[in-house]
Amino acid sequence: MAPKDQKKSSLNKAMQLSGAGIQMGLTIYLGYLLGEWLDGKLETTFLTETITLFAIFLSMYSLIRQVNKLHD
Repeated sequence: MAPKDQKKSSLNKAMQLSGAGIQMGLTIYLGYLLGEWLDGKLETTFLTETITLFAIFLSMYSLIRQVNKLHD
């Protein structure tokens, strides 16, 4: 691989990982908002934490899959 191609490949991987970080943060935030909304609608107190925790696990799973794809 030529040095120019290698530099372009590294930049592409960095852009994909930064996009994955943004996606992770957005998934967690939207999970939090959904939990807050459901807690208000259903008059409960546990859904915010439960759905936010699920969103964290979901986003971590997605991030690990994306990193594994980059590694291949």
